[in-house]
Amino acid sequence: MFGKKKKGFSVQYDPDKEYPVIKASICNGERVAGFKNKEDGHFTEVTFIANDTDLKAFKDAYGIDEIKTEY
Repeated sequence: MFGKKKKGFSVQYDPDKEYPVIKASICNGERVAGFKNKEDGHFTEVTFIANDTDLKAFKDAYGIDEIKTEY
């Protein structure tokens, strides 16, 4: 129904209510991909991003072209 979900990820994505974002640590560089609610800013973590392959898998699974990084 809502959003796009592929094998390997269990979080539903509704592009009308959420946008994709990478939360990155300034200190150690850890990155986590997920979705941020447009209304209240709640972040839903989907997966840890260890390398470009992980990022590509996340983007491909949800049909994402652009993704914003927040620190």
